[in-house]
Amino acid sequence: MASDTSGRLDDFMRSIATAKGEGGPPLERWNPSDCGDIDIRIDREGGWHHEGRPIGRPALVKLFASVMRREGTRHVLVTPVEKLGITVEDAPFLAVEMRAEDAKQDRPARLAFRSNLDDWVMCDDAHPLRFDQQADGSVRPYIYVRRGLWARLTRPVFLELVERGEERAVEGQPMFGVASSGAFFPIAPVEGLSAEEMEDRS
Repeated sequence: MASDTSGRLDDFMRSIATAKGEGGPPLERWNPSDCGDIDIRIDREGGWHHEGRPIGRPALVKLFASVMRREGTRHVLVTPVEKLGITVEDAPFLAVEMRAEDAKQDRPARLAFRSNLDDWVMCDDAHPLRFDQQADGSVRPYIYVRRGLWARLTRPVFLELVERGEERAVEGQPMFGVASSGAFFPIAPVEGLSAEEMEDRS
């Protein structure tokens, strides 16, 4: 594992700030050397920690999040000159608010989600919802954000989402799910889970 010091973290921050343009960091053009891991952890509630201590500066957390991507099962922070692995206990973001726009004559109903870092994501084919079945029968809901990164819906947001659910046939099977931007995202078979059973109880 790579060494993890405050000086190294400061150098990483300066590298991000120098490379970041008006349109955000162009991570798709960066292919730096892998420098191992750094002791940064995102806990299940979306809290960021460095060397066991909470990172209490929202601007710093947003800066790190702006250069994060997923490579396989690994989450990394990337600059033009180095790549550092971090620990993510579940998803790197939480979806803490949902806005719903009903269908109009010229467009379908749409759902948008706000992350705990104040990014808004419109739910559509490019930013789908996914629902992971858990061993206890509950469902854990996520929405895709960017670069392989997902946000887990908080329980209140998930319950609000379920209230907008409807039944549709998917490959001949009746499914309960939600629609947004012309796409339908199945949650469970109609004969499967109740709304209470779909809550994330983990």
